[in-house]
Amino acid sequence: MKPTEIIEYQWPYLLSFLAADEPLDESAKRFGALTRKRRVDSADKLLRLALVYGFCGLSLRQTAAWAEASDVASLSDVALLKRLRKSSNWLGHLVATKLAERSSLPSKYPLRLQLVDASRVSAPGNASIDWRVHLGFDLGSFAISQVKLTDFKGGESLKRFKFSPGDVVVADRGYSRRGELATVIRQGSDFIIRLNWANVPRMDESGKRFDLLNALRGIPEAAVTDFNLTVKPDPTHDVLALPVRVVAVRKSEAAAAVSRKKILKTAARRQRNADPRALEFAAYVLVITSLDAETLPSEDVLEIYSFRWQIELAFKRLKSLLDLDGLHAKDPSLASAIIYSKILAALLLDDLTQAFISFSPWGFVIQ
Repeated sequence: MKPTEIIEYQWPYLLSFLAADEPLDESAKRFGALTRKRRVDSADKLLRLALVYGFCGLSLRQTAAWAEASDVASLSDVALLKRLRKSSNWLGHLVATKLAERSSLPSKYPLRLQLVDASRVSAPGNASIDWRVHLGFDLGSFAISQVKLTDFKGGESLKRFKFSPGDVVVADRGYSRRGELATVIRQGSDFIIRLNWANVPRMDESGKRFDLLNALRGIPEAAVTDFNLTVKPDPTHDVLALPVRVVAVRKSEAAAAVSRKKILKTAARRQRNADPRALEFAAYVLVITSLDAETLPSEDVLEIYSFRWQIELAFKRLKSLLDLDGLHAKDPSLASAIIYSKILAALLLDDLTQAFISFSPWGFVIQ
């Protein structure tokens, strides 16, 4: 069965999996997606249009033709584009609602955890990188909070995002640079970021260079420790000295061997010798945070970072399954609507699959 046929013929069933706490028309109106009912007279139909366009991979013109043939709506591709642009926040709300139902994040952390990540996206049939999608996730609700699109030269940077006082930004080591850390602090937020040992110069309490590698050598396997340090200021980029804590855990020998193998492989590909320090640092997971130990113990810092890793894997899986590399839009609002519609479709189809698995001719599940 084609994706469009699933949405067309299974629509009442799919719709039943959306939370009924607030009618679709009301939530669509509240988020500005359905301010007028001309041409598209209900949120039900608007949602179908968004899913067919975003999830099924049809063009705007093809989606408009499908809508006409299926008696969903009669509108031009330009009118459809305008509708979809206005639907982004509403679709994000529906995704957040669905994900909140199945969220497994522990509630013991009274922190607003914000994950940032960037993905390379290419147009269908193009092997080169056309642009990058920079995503912000609210980890508490599993909701996409920010979407930025840049051309292929747009690198990973926390300066692309807006944070609020009280936010805790969780990111990988691609964001581990002095200027990035300072960007978060200037907005009144905190950070938990995988440390890139080469990019963040560190000082001890006396202002002298701190030899982190030497300090790590005595840590036994699986032991967790931390160091209260200061990030060296960088006057040329208006970065003041930042008090930080580096949390470290020694990997198992097997995990360290995998990391060293990757470093050697990368060095060989670039026809260079691997840095001996990098090979030694490969034995550790290092996370830098602006939060003190009283606010967040070291073990909790590592656990929160592990959430980021798990979510990154889940996002990569979604990217593959939902063909996010086939993102057929460069307009940020439209791209956001496509991403939300793809994720929402995946969640609804998963519910549908589970329902089919538990289906029985006699109408109940035998325990």
